This record gives sequence, C-alpha cells and structure tokens, in this order.
Amino acid sequence: MWNKIRKSIWKLPCPEADSLPHRNIQVATETDVHGEKLALQWVGCDACVENKGCMCDHSTQDLKSVVNEADVEDHTEANSSFAHSVINMIGMLIGLGQLSSSYALENGGWASAFLLVGIGVICAYTSHLLAKCLEKSPRSRSYADIGQHAFGSRGRVLALTFVDVEIFLTLVSYTIALHDNLTTVLAGTQLRLPIWTKLSTSQLLTMIGVLIALPSLWLTDLSSISFLSSGGILMSIIIFSSVAYIAIFQVVEANHSIPALHLHKIPAISGIYIFSYAGHIVFPNLYKSMKDPSRFTKASIVSFAAVIALYTSLAFTGAKLFGPEVSSQITLSMPRHLIITRIALWATAITPMTKYALMFAPFSVQIEQSLPGSFSARTKTIIRGAVGSFQLLIILTIALSVPYFEHVLNLTGSLVSYSICIVFPCAFYIKISSAQLSKFSLILNATLLALGLLLGVAGTISSSKALFTSLKRDHSA
Repeated sequence: MWNKIRKSIWKLPCPEADSLPHRNIQVATETDVHGEKLALQWVGCDACVENKGCMCDHSTQDLKSVVNEADVEDHTEANSSFAHSVINMIGMLIGLGQLSSSYALENGGWASAFLLVGIGVICAYTSHLLAKCLEKSPRSRSYADIGQHAFGSRGRVLALTFVDVEIFLTLVSYTIALHDNLTTVLAGTQLRLPIWTKLSTSQLLTMIGVLIALPSLWLTDLSSISFLSSGGILMSIIIFSSVAYIAIFQVVEANHSIPALHLHKIPAISGIYIFSYAGHIVFPNLYKSMKDPSRFTKASIVSFAAVIALYTSLAFTGAKLFGPEVSSQITLSMPRHLIITRIALWATAITPMTKYALMFAPFSVQIEQSLPGSFSARTKTIIRGAVGSFQLLIILTIALSVPYFEHVLNLTGSLVSYSICIVFPCAFYIKISSAQLSKFSLILNATLLALGLLLGVAGTISSSKALFTSLKRDHSA
C-alpha cells in the first residue's frame, strides 16, 4: 500500500517549484553557495519520502527566502552600468603612460606606433580572456583567484607576487614623477634643514610631498579613497588638455620630423608601451561589479579604443612639438614661462598624492587578512597604517636614489606588466579552457604568450642595462 502511495507522490508536481519565479530559479542554479542550500532543501524532501515520514518544514515561503538571499547577495555589488564600467576602465588605464608616450615614439620612430596600437589591441583581447576565465569559475573574484583556479596554490602565489611587484615599482615611478615635476615647478626655491644638511632642495621637497600624502594610507573609508582616485583622473585630463592647448594654439611650432624606426631601441621602449595599458589586476573586480557581465568585453573594446586613440595622438603631438628634446615626462618639455605649463606641472606633481592610498589598497587587504582575528578593528587599522607608512618611506628612499623615470617605467613594464597583461591571461585561459579550445585558438594564445615572454625578457635586459649605466655614470660624477 505504501509503495503505491509513494509512487503517486513522486509523480506529483512540486508546489514549491511551480510557485517560484523563473528568474529566481536561474539565480539559485548559477550561484554555487546558495545553489547548495537550495539543493539541500530538495534532498530533504526526497529523504523524507524515502524514510516514510516528513519532519521538515518545506513551506513555499522558506524556499523563496533561500533563493532571494542568493539573489540579494550576488547582486548587491553588481550595480555598475555599461557606461559606468567604461568610465572606470578608462580612468584606470590613463596614468603615467600619457607622460611618456611621446618620448617612446620619438625614440622608437613613428613606425613604433604600430607596436603601441598592437599592444593595446592584445591587452584588450587578454582582458576578454580574463572574463572568459571568470565565466568558467563563478567563485573567482580577483586576478589571484583566476591564477589559483588555473594552477592551484602555486598559480595564486605567482600572480600575487607579480601584482605586488608591479604595485611597488609603479609607486616608485609615481614618486620619481612627483620629484621631477615638483622640483621644476618650484625651481629657484631654496630649502635646508639643519638635521638633513646632505639632502638637496629637490629631495626635501619630495619628502614634504610624500609626507603630505602619508595620512591617506590610514584611510579606511573606501568612498574617501575613491574621491582621491577621481582627483587623479581630473589631473590626467588637465595634463592632456595642457598639451592639446600648446598644439592647437601653436605656442610651440610642430615642425620636428619623427624618425621612421630605431629598431635597436624597440626593447627599450616596449616596456613603456605595455605599462600604458597595465590595468588587468583590476579587471576581474570591474567584471564582477557589472550588472550585465556579458557586456564586459564590449566595455573593454570601447575603453581600450579610447585609450589607444588618446596615447597615439598624444605621442605624435609631443614628438612633433619637441622632437629629440622631448623629455620622458612631456610636462618637463613644455615652455616654462606659460601659466598652462605650471598648471600641468602641478597636476603631475599632485597625481601621485592621489594614487598612494588606492595603489596601497591591495597591500592593506593582505595585511588585514594575515592579522589574527582576535585583534580589534582599531589595532588592525594602526598596524595597517604603520606598515603602509613604512613601505612608502622605502619607496621614497628608492625613488630618490634611482631618479630615472624612463628606466624604472620601462623596467616595470618589461619585468611584470608583460606577464600580468599578456603572458598570465593567455596561460590561465589555455589551462582552464584546454578541453574546449580549437586548434586556431590554442595557436593564437600560445603565440601571444611567447611574444609577451620575448618582449618582456628583451625589455628587462635592456632597461636593466640602461639603469645600471645611469647609476654608474652618476656615481662616477
């Protein structure tokens, strides 16, 4: 008798399933953690039937609450529209690259613009690869998570190491830019301190600038850090507008000819080109923050197209305006007597002060995660701020000891940016999607991986030699 009843129960439609909206069912099945909760509800029903008795409460409302919790948790942070994501990506990509694109083009020749554009296209493609990796691993939320999904704990450690090195060297470059532009805009200022008589005025000015920015490392409010980031975007717009003003109003005649190609200098500038597009460590966060992640690739194409156009136009403009005399930071080549030049110099000097807190954020997260849970929030804040301040002082020391902006920027791009922007995304994608890859896709990604390694190694050797030569020359002098 019971067997007949049980068979008839199995044939009945589940009321809970009929009562659920289709959208919520989809959210539950696509969310790993909450999908497991929902699965447990269903297993409970089956188990009760098998055990010939039901002690569970399987009300429709309870099941709805489980699914709705998944919906809320998965979508509270995913609130960025397509336009918002494009603006964030462009704002993140525009940085030190705009200062050096003219210098790189002048040294590499106008034909090297194909390399500038080509690297930008490849980086846009590899951002798409990161999105594909995230699609296959819904739990991954960061660059390091993708590395772990692809190659386990070793992949995570390797990714984190390269990310940390890139952040550290980038901050050194920003501090050198602060030193160079602050010294130029305050030329003629004399400053001496009795306790630091061996330090020059330029070094003291840089120390003061860093000390002014130091309290920002103690910020815990993300909205305050975002405000600083917005300030950095505004400074970038001012710098670009200043160069455009000089070109449009012909303050300086654009009568310099750009050489066709200096092939032997390509390794020396390739690191600067790749550094201009280095933003891949943040792309997973942007992907996860989108309301519709399927539009991430389109947002990436629009953003990279805008940035490529900006860098290319700025590179040609600066090279035509200043020719062989163009500095590694274009603001240092602008006519000193112009008000617009002083504005650009101040904007470049202020930019690093807006970047420190944002760039240190990943370090801060790692520090907090490594601290014991028994520590209070106040203690964690003090430790995080103290460690960050100490790291910034180390960065200041290195920047004052190695004041060679173009060499450090090239070394950063060649040593770590090629790996983070090209090599790792291709390797991650090949590993994660190996079963579904076509022969063409495998060859394409393997070729890009090899190209990234080749340019990275060549650029690292070239920039290291140039840096060592400069240090040896100045030491002898």
